[in-house]
Amino acid sequence: QVQLVESGGGLVQTGGSLRLSCAASALTFSNYRMGWFRQAPGKNREFVAAIGSRGRSTYYAESVKGRFTVSRDNAKNTGSLQMTSLKPEATALYYCAADLWGSGGDYQQASKYDYWGQGTQVTVSS
Repeated sequence: QVQLVESGGGLVQTGGSLRLSCAASALTFSNYRMGWFRQAPGKNREFVAAIGSRGRSTYYAESVKGRFTVSRDNAKNTGSLQMTSLKPEATALYYCAADLWGSGGDYQQASKYDYWGQGTQVTVSS
């Protein structure tokens, strides 16, 4: 059974940093593009960042570009999202997701992803 498990969320002050991790199991991780999404209360799920299956291509939402860094380690079946200079509007439940053979420009579409984690809460206090 495929599992994606996020960790690393928590409470942080404005301007602080957090590093989220995503541990994948029961799938050939290197065949999947990996994405990060977030959902704040009362809002739709939104794209945050994505990384190609080999880690060569990265993509970011405009709102996080320059502050967040997505990475992966295929040998360890893990992905990470390093978040710096956090703002209160980043408060949300953060999900990692896996897209089999994902490529091209549809990385922002949640419907393209085959597997999802349960999410980890990030709260940024002002």
